[in-house]
Amino acid sequence: MILPIVAYGDPVLRKVGKEIDADYPELSKLIANMKETMYNANGVGLAAPQIGRAIRLFLVDATPFADDEDLDENERKALENFNRVFINPKILKEEGDEWAFNEGCLSIPNINEDVFRQETITIEYQDENFEKHTEVLSGMAARVFQHEYDHIEGVLFTDKLSSLKKRLIKKKLENISKGKITPLYRMRFPNAKKR
Repeated sequence: MILPIVAYGDPVLRKVGKEIDADYPELSKLIANMKETMYNANGVGLAAPQIGRAIRLFLVDATPFADDEDLDENERKALENFNRVFINPKILKEEGDEWAFNEGCLSIPNINEDVFRQETITIEYQDENFEKHTEVLSGMAARVFQHEYDHIEGVLFTDKLSSLKKRLIKKKLENISKGKITPLYRMRFPNAKKR
C-alpha cells in the first residue's frame, strides 16, 4: 500500500527515532509498504519518520545511481546491489574529505541544494531478519545512507545549508508545509488549511 509521505514542517520529522526489535507490530508489512511508497515517488531512500513513524528504520535503493557515467567502475559496482533495509543503524566512524552533492528529499519536494558530507563511513545495522552487519560505505552509497540516517536523528538536509541558503528557500519551505504545492506522489501536509 502506498503511504502518504510526511511533508516538511511535521513534528515527526524532528523526532529522534526509537530502536525497534523483532516484535515490532507488522514490521514486514510496514517494510513492504515503505518500499512501494518509495518506488512510487521515484525515491532512492525512505525513512520511517517520513511516513509518520519515529522509529530507527529506513530503506535504500541506490541502484539507479549505478548508471551514472561520472562514477568510477568500483563505485558503480558498489551501487548495483545497494538495495537494503536498515534497522537500528549506527554510524561508527566518518572519515575522508567532505564533498558536495545536490540533494533532494521526498518530504521536501522541488528543493535541491548542495550538501557537504564525509566520503567514507563505517556503519553497524540490523537487516529485516535482525541479523547484525558492520560495513564500510563510501561515495554515493555513504551519502544516501547518511541522508536517511539523518532522518532517524530528526535532521533534514536543509539543516546543513548555510544561513543564506536557508533564507533563500524559507518561503518555499513554508509553502510545502502549508500544502501550497502540487506533489507528484501522495503527501500529508502538517499546516494545510482544511477546505
